[in-house]
Amino acid sequence: MSPVLERLRGRLIVSCQAYPGEPLRVPEVMERMARAVVAGGAAGVRAQGLEDIRLIAASLDVPVTGLWKDGQDPVFITPTLEHAVAVADAGADIVALDGTRRPRPDGRSLAGTIRALRERADVLVMADCGSLDDALAAEDAGADVVGTTLAGYTGEREKTDGPDVELIDQLVARCERPVVVEGRVHTPDQAADAIARGAFAVVVGTAITHPTTITSWFHAAVTSR
Repeated sequence: MSPVLERLRGRLIVSCQAYPGEPLRVPEVMERMARAVVAGGAAGVRAQGLEDIRLIAASLDVPVTGLWKDGQDPVFITPTLEHAVAVADAGADIVALDGTRRPRPDGRSLAGTIRALRERADVLVMADCGSLDDALAAEDAGADVVGTTLAGYTGEREKTDGPDVELIDQLVARCERPVVVEGRVHTPDQAADAIARGAFAVVVGTAITHPTTITSWFHAAVTSR
């Protein structure tokens, strides 16, 4: 087991991201957000965008999972080898990329992308998957970690209100690599349940670092009465 992964075993990773056009979509703000979540106990940070990754990796001594969302293709999470190399060069310890079986924009296979990335950088690879078949294929392709990030977004599985617990159980039972639960983890109880089900680590984003969405939950609750 990699020392980087050992630091994340059974722990919380917080995704510090803001959507384009939002008030918090500033790298310096995301770096401060990352400091705040680490102060609260996060063992690792997931960051999007090269400048965000650079700032966070330089200022915090925790494993950084980096990704680069780009393009209009259905595969847009670190979609090409060039994106993956840039994320690694920015300082990510773990490069997260689309780990589905869908065609990639540059025509490379997932296995080819991971192999070529490892020739250029000493990093781990997290495959963001949407199904059990994705995760098994990603393991075969050489991914170090498989995640439930894309469950409900690829057409293979229904989008659940909370974490896709059925998929969590499937991955824990069938996968040999560490399973990281990510996607619609909105409460501490859901995070704890994921670990109890055998997840290696849990990523929480929106429920901690996206005040626009959190505010909308409270607004809806107040105005619906």
